[in-house]
Amino acid sequence: MSSTPRIPKAEITGPFGYLLKRFGRKMLGEVPDALGVMWHNRAVLGSSMGFGRKVQKWDKLEPNLQTFAHMAVASLVGCSWCLDYNYFRAHNEGLDEAKASEVPRWRESTVFAPLERDVMEYAEAMSETPPRVTDDLFARLLTQLGAPAMVELTSLVGFANMSTRSNVALGIEAQGFSKACGLPLARPSAG
Repeated sequence: MSSTPRIPKAEITGPFGYLLKRFGRKMLGEVPDALGVMWHNRAVLGSSMGFGRKVQKWDKLEPNLQTFAHMAVASLVGCSWCLDYNYFRAHNEGLDEAKASEVPRWRESTVFAPLERDVMEYAEAMSETPPRVTDDLFARLLTQLGAPAMVELTSLVGFANMSTRSNVALGIEAQGFSKACGLPLARPSAG
């Protein structure tokens, strides 16, 4: 998979750049193209990465639900990089890879439990303009998850929208990280 960012990747240099490239290779096997694009504005890169690391430490929402929510946003928005990365992450963190691979077609898939479907529906509803979150869906999730996890889910979906929409606008595409997974990532259903 070849990525074609709309802003050419900058050369990542200096001590921070060295650490960043080393971290990317250790975590993903290669330096993500996104780092080269974002290197043009190190303040934005640092802030985005810092917030992303903090989001990964949140622990009130079950990890599979976190991944499914982010992937549902990525599938809706069309961020192939986020789908690729989150599927790879699910694989590496021992999450339910079979379910993660089905997120792009979650409405037609038979592998998801009702709570998982509600989480993905909420992620999509929050991501539309204007948001179409219903009182019924919110109440159902609040009852099942509790207030702390509901706040986390809502904030996670907001973060997913920031990252997915930024990647799509910048032309940052999948790099094939998910090739390490045992199952292919499902394609979104037509329509």
